[in-house]
Amino acid sequence: MVREAARMRTEPPPAIFDPDDALEWVVQRLPDLVAATLTRDDVARIIRFQLEFLTRKGVATNGADARPRAPVVFGFGETVEYVVARCAETGEAYLPEQVAGVVETQVGYLRHIGALGSQADPGEVPPGR
Repeated sequence: MVREAARMRTEPPPAIFDPDDALEWVVQRLPDLVAATLTRDDVARIIRFQLEFLTRKGVATNGADARPRAPVVFGFGETVEYVVARCAETGEAYLPEQVAGVVETQVGYLRHIGALGSQADPGEVPPGR
C-alpha cells in the first residue's frame, strides 16, 4: 500500500474525462456574454469538436495510453479555428469569440481534473512546429 501511494505521488493516474461533467462544468462557468448567445446544445457541439481536435493532436485518448510519448504543442487560436471550421461543416456557424469562450472555459475544466500539463516554453516546441 505504501509503495502504491509513493508511485502515485510521482506518477499520478491519468485524468478521466466525463463528457456530462465537463458540459455541466463549462455551462456553469461560461462568460456571461457567451452564455447569453449559446444554447446547451451549442456548447456540447463546441466541446465535442474541441475534443476531436485534441484527439487528432494526440493528447486525448480513449483508455489506451494516456500519456503522449513526446510533448504535444498547439495554440489556442489553432484550436478555435479548427472548432469554428468543423462546426461550419456541420451547418452550425459560430463566431470565433463564442467558440473561444467555450474552449477557454473547457481548458479550465481540463486543468481542474488534472488533464493538462504545463504551458510550453518557446524552447520546448518540437521540430517542425
